Amino acid sequence: MLKIQAEAHVPTELGNFRIIAFSDREDDWMPHMAIIAEHTDFSKDVNVRFHSECITGEVFHSKKCECGPQLDAALSYINNNGGVVVYLRQEGRNIGIINKLKAYSLQEKGLDTVEANLKLGLPADGRKFDVAIDILNMLGVKAVNLMTNNPEKLKYVENSNIKLNSRIPLQIKATEISSSYLKTKKDFFGHLLNDQDL
Repeated sequence: MLKIQAEAHVPTELGNFRIIAFSDREDDWMPHMAIIAEHTDFSKDVNVRFHSECITGEVFHSKKCECGPQLDAALSYINNNGGVVVYLRQEGRNIGIINKLKAYSLQEKGLDTVEANLKLGLPADGRKFDVAIDILNMLGVKAVNLMTNNPEKLKYVENSNIKLNSRIPLQIKATEISSSYLKTKKDFFGHLLNDQDL
């Protein structure tokens, strides 16, 4: 059973946030987290981002994906407008960092992100977002403006008890290195991306 294990106020370069750790075990070293902006009003539509962990993009600033800039943009947005980033420990579309680096190696040989995962016998995208819905329910969120380009995330909210009020696009302009990655997101997964930014 998912529980709140710890919470604290954390000042950051992007704003002051309350961070809550959620897990079924107190000794879990990789809990999911809710990062909540100050003055967020849970009685109104809440700006929400479901964000899956990406150590390469967020910590090491990899240019292969847009995950780091997306997280920064989401945190800046909720700092200015109120809201929650639900940070999910689903590294590499939930294949883990070791398999992610193996997939990167295959991409160096010409495979795209989906082809590399499938070559390793892994799902194209193994993430699930039901735990994000559970966290929103625990926070008392009733309706959301979801920051996403991913139609799967929209479906999770639409099929839940939480009202989807609107979608907030969160597109980061492609670079020469990330353009093929983003094109695969659009073509294979149906992400809602503008062609002029690919």
